Amino acid sequence: MTKSTNSKNIVLASSSPYRKELLSRVLNDFSCESPDIDETPFPDEEPVEHVARLAEQKAMTVSLNHPDSIIIGSDQICVLDGQILGKPHTEEKAIQQLQACTGKTVIFYTSLCVLESGQQAKTIDVVVTEVSFRVLEKGEIERYVQREQPLDCAGSFKCEGLGIALFESLSSKDPTALIGLPLITLAQSLRKLGVQVI
Repeated sequence: MTKSTNSKNIVLASSSPYRKELLSRVLNDFSCESPDIDETPFPDEEPVEHVARLAEQKAMTVSLNHPDSIIIGSDQICVLDGQILGKPHTEEKAIQQLQACTGKTVIFYTSLCVLESGQQAKTIDVVVTEVSFRVLEKGEIERYVQREQPLDCAGSFKCEGLGIALFESLSSKDPTALIGLPLITLAQSLRKLGVQVI
């Protein structure tokens, strides 16, 4: 868990505690900076295009303050029946979101942009995760939201915690993507830039 022989600073373009914790699993030397960008979707922008654009925009924005650094940008959206579900922010909205998801499959798009400041080297990936919810009773939903308070999570659950009990199944090539940062994909991108994580 080192930054290997690469002397460049590594910066996570995020203030998310979930992404910070995930990145600390594979790197022990990095800093974080929150990008200040407008995350409003463009008209007629497809979810996968939207999430990829935001990851790149976050990384590009933070790179302006960190020359000669490797910047990691990421974003995630949750889509149910073609509609983007944002962070609920309130218990009432979280309950409503989970009621809408019961018995259905929700698609999560988690984007990753890794770039080297001042260079042309840049990779952008989007990892798709399908989450199938079991049929949930309203009381279960209310108890879950009260207990885990997933108010800052798209989809209103924390799969790394009790939220996993809401699912019937999930499918992804990169299980950490659902938490917010696809580490398999990230490690591949870092290796391309000469950073070894093992």
